[in-house]
Amino acid sequence: MTKVLLLYTTHEKQTLKIMQRIKTHLEGKCDCDLIELLPDTKIDLGNYKAVLIGCSIRYGFYSKTMKKFIDANYQQLNALKTGFFGVNVVARKPNKNTPETNLYTKKFLVKIAWQPTIKAVFAGALYYPKYNWFDRNMIRFIMWLGKGDTDVTKEVIEYTNWTKVDEFAEQFVELIDN
Repeated sequence: MTKVLLLYTTHEKQTLKIMQRIKTHLEGKCDCDLIELLPDTKIDLGNYKAVLIGCSIRYGFYSKTMKKFIDANYQQLNALKTGFFGVNVVARKPNKNTPETNLYTKKFLVKIAWQPTIKAVFAGALYYPKYNWFDRNMIRFIMWLGKGDTDVTKEVIEYTNWTKVDEFAEQFVELIDN
């Protein structure tokens, strides 16, 4: 059975939630390792036939840990069947929800030597009550500027389009099947 790496970084676990949803599409089709990339995580890409990387942004930037991993492993990644998805709240807007129209994802993909076979951008979620004072107020201000939801009493404000996630998951299944 094909061995697949599902690698992610996350701030509030929305990227994990998306990756878990994608994993359900892969069940029975391949053997998956779902791993959160932390600074001390060691991964041997030689063990995998395909890799899916999911990464969220915080204050306009993707994870430095993920960028460092990609920079160190781009040659192996380019030799594998790979996918990438970014998660950010800006992607809730129809004109900013693709890798070609989402400024954060465009900038990230230009800065790296790895060229994922397939890519996507998904809107994330807000968890105002879980944020510390600074993050809650900064994110609320950013959302106010972007005409988003600023109600800090809501437990979760989820923008993720699960149909779009399912479609991307099926694209990834097709990629590893071929």
